[in-house]
Amino acid sequence: MEIKFFSPEIELFIEHLDNATVAKILRTLDLLEKFGNKLGMPYSKKIGNSLFELRVRGKIEVRIIYCFHDNVIVLLYAFVKKTQKIPSRIKVLAEKRLNSLDLT
Repeated sequence: MEIKFFSPEIELFIEHLDNATVAKILRTLDLLEKFGNKLGMPYSKKIGNSLFELRVRGKIEVRIIYCFHDNVIVLLYAFVKKTQKIPSRIKVLAEKRLNSLDLT
């Protein structure tokens, strides 16, 4: 499955992380590309209607919220995990981005 970024800011976020974290993100993205919606824990977890989180563990915990849209994986938002739960503002933003995909 092809992977697309919703916006360039997600790519910039990933590029500015340390090399070890970037390598883990790229490896996890490769798994997502290969297994698609069959990728499960500990790499991927469903967090809502059509929303999933890609879980990158390590010195820095990174989460990438994504969805499946027209046989493409769309990365909607990426952030460094600092709390147990996903902050509601991030989830709301990801849902807005998901809804904007349905309009196009």
